[in-house]
Amino acid sequence: MAGVKRVIYPPMWLALGIIAQFVCNEYFPGFRFTSLEGQLAGSGILLLGLLLLVLAGGLFKQADTDMVPFKNVSALVTTGVYRYTRNPMYLGMALILLACAVIVGAGTAFLVPLAFVVIIHHRFILPEEEMLRELFPQEFPAYCSRVRRWI
Repeated sequence: MAGVKRVIYPPMWLALGIIAQFVCNEYFPGFRFTSLEGQLAGSGILLLGLLLLVLAGGLFKQADTDMVPFKNVSALVTTGVYRYTRNPMYLGMALILLACAVIVGAGTAFLVPLAFVVIIHHRFILPEEEMLRELFPQEFPAYCSRVRRWI
């Protein structure tokens, strides 16, 4: 599966997800809910997702390894937010989609973060883990035994 050509990378899946949420909100809202508390909670979740992306991206830059999946992997990053989750960038994107679902207030918008997690898990996480096991045969399995995949 690592040899699968990936044209749409995770940030594009995130953008498509946000668009899908606004389409859901406009045309297929299902159960609707809105409140100031929801807007504040959604904003907090959004900030947490963005923070994860920034922190994880900074650690990749610091380790001088590429953030594009499957390209120029030169280091196994296990510090900072990577001590708590093996996929903080994907988790950050999922949190952004969850935040958008809360903010738009359409029940159907909550299907999008779930779909995102399934797509990312199968198209990126599993093949990346396979690749990392080959590149770092001792370090990666040890890392996996200490740190969960998502949270």
